[in-house]
Amino acid sequence: MKYIAGIPENDKKRVVIIGGGFAGLQLAKSLKNSNFQIVLIDKNNYHQFQPLFYQVATAGLEPSAISFPLRKAFQNQKHIHFRIAALEKVEAESNLILTDIGAIEYDYLVLAIGADTNYFENKNIQQKAIPMKSLSEAINLRNVILSNFEKALNETDKTKVASLLNFVIVGGGPTGTELAGALAEMKKNILPKDYPELDFSKMKVYLLEAAGKVLNGYSEVSSKKGKKYLEKLGVKVLTDTFVKDYDGKKVLLATGETLDTDTLIWAAGVKGNPANGLSTESVGRGGRLMVDAHNLVQNHANVYAIGDIALMKTEKFENGHPQVAQVAIQQASLLAKNLKRKEKGQALKAFKYLDKGSLATIGRNLAVADLPFMSFQGFAAWLLWLFVHLMSILGVKNRLFVFINWTWSYFTYDQSLRLLINPKVDSKQTKLFEDSSVIKNN
Repeated sequence: MKYIAGIPENDKKRVVIIGGGFAGLQLAKSLKNSNFQIVLIDKNNYHQFQPLFYQVATAGLEPSAISFPLRKAFQNQKHIHFRIAALEKVEAESNLILTDIGAIEYDYLVLAIGADTNYFENKNIQQKAIPMKSLSEAINLRNVILSNFEKALNETDKTKVASLLNFVIVGGGPTGTELAGALAEMKKNILPKDYPELDFSKMKVYLLEAAGKVLNGYSEVSSKKGKKYLEKLGVKVLTDTFVKDYDGKKVLLATGETLDTDTLIWAAGVKGNPANGLSTESVGRGGRLMVDAHNLVQNHANVYAIGDIALMKTEKFENGHPQVAQVAIQQASLLAKNLKRKEKGQALKAFKYLDKGSLATIGRNLAVADLPFMSFQGFAAWLLWLFVHLMSILGVKNRLFVFINWTWSYFTYDQSLRLLINPKVDSKQTKLFEDSSVIKNN
């Protein structure tokens, strides 16, 4: 058997998991005491808690508080091996994957590679808008936000100042609404103290949504409350609004209207990360991999997909399940059981999603909660949101740090993490980056 250096060969069947997000991490944890050898591969050496990226971007939390080392999660697990690597190709006929650190054979391959920002083939927006689908992108957005205020201090042209102070967020889902609310609260409670020379009455936060309502997919009452909360905070919510283009200074709407801004934040959609080598017939809507009721990828034996990348069509979910953490966790838990059943020759169980509800927070004491048995909004929903997200973070230390930050911010109306940390790049590093980009693009 071929293997990546340091991973021993043994008589155990090998399960290779690509991706250390909610799905991949849950699957590895569920198989840790099984009779499998587990190889977990990710481009980063940490798990990222995506629901709180927006708080990193708005200086509410430090990046380390919502990250957890993958190696730490599997200490003392001698049959679980982790490697930092990027998937390059799947050679399913040979039960082999190619990565940037070598090739590895598998008995079962599980793709938990998640999704990335979908720009809908608009090259200008892809080049000039700011995404927020990773921790590094959230840190970059924080730097951009803080840099805008620093630049505005030294700018005398009122038009340029307005463009620096305006923020346009595209996408009225949970990510967009939570980010818009956080920026609006920064404008109200924090920024005037940091930048007393600036007139923050000129700062505008726009939230643009192509559908007829924000929080589309939530109950009607939660959607309406969410919009009401945003407007209460001063966010300009524009629904039924399509973004046509962006040149770095002006957002062009489908109506022909324009919005001046140096900062367009794109949270309008996602598409599945590619898994090169799999048949094109296996790829469905949004770049997701089409799977059966057991998460087996269509047209491939021993290749499974779980989480955001998986497209499982059911009577209730004709376009696949929602791309949320609970779906990923539940699919991973069932797949672990099914792999054990398969080894024992037992019948496999079909996946059925148990919807535990949806939560979104707009601001201080303002949130919406759609549970299977009821919907409610306001302070109670906000407390539930806090509890659920706090308990979902990996690591007791991380939970403590997040709790302390939240408590401090709540009582002081302040945050202490507004740090501009830009990497220093010398000419040699720039040359190396350019060379690697050329190699990658070719």
